[in-house]
Amino acid sequence: MKSLLITLGLVLITLIGYTQPRFVRLETNKGNITLMLYEETPKHRDAFLKSIKKGLYNDAAFNRVIKAFVSQGGELDETILDREKLSPEKPLARIPAEIVPALFHKKGALGAGRNDNPEHSSYLTQIYLVVGKPQTDAALDAMEKKKGHQYSLAQRAAYKTIGGIPRLDLDYTVFGEIVEGMEVADAINLSPTDKNDLPLQPITFTPKVLSKKESAKLLERLPKN
Repeated sequence: MKSLLITLGLVLITLIGYTQPRFVRLETNKGNITLMLYEETPKHRDAFLKSIKKGLYNDAAFNRVIKAFVSQGGELDETILDREKLSPEKPLARIPAEIVPALFHKKGALGAGRNDNPEHSSYLTQIYLVVGKPQTDAALDAMEKKKGHQYSLAQRAAYKTIGGIPRLDLDYTVFGEIVEGMEVADAINLSPTDKNDLPLQPITFTPKVLSKKESAKLLERLPKN
């Protein structure tokens, strides 16, 4: 009986470990941003966590900051594509698209960058944080007609209040969102840039995966839906 209880306890611990969301803290030179990675996009979640473990994002830069649009970090398109041209015989390293209509480009969304490929597959080492701007019903109606997609009432409410970028929906994978540090993300997006959208003062970040204990404490203080 005692061994059975121990076994059941281990099973419960395992299940809890699998169902708990994964969180990543971006430690930037402007402050910290905490991201929650979506369970609905496991390929992007796992690829991001793997890249972090390998140190591919250590001291990465926000290298394309477009006000009221996005703040892009990691490798630039040009760097990735130029490197791939050196080994044309190798298959392109991409993350298969995981475009989920319920996951949209509201302010604070975490997206994966990509080039213009028909599969909508994502780069391994390029992310962006959505800022955007509040939308009107007319603008959302027009986007629904253009994309053949209807927004839910909750999505419309988010776009009309906090804002976002609906024109990116269904074209890029959204795989997480900011749960703490939106003020830091706003400060990054407001940074002065040159004509190529590169910040005049370098903005760097290193992502750290939160432990289960840290994640549990974070969940306790986050608003309950």
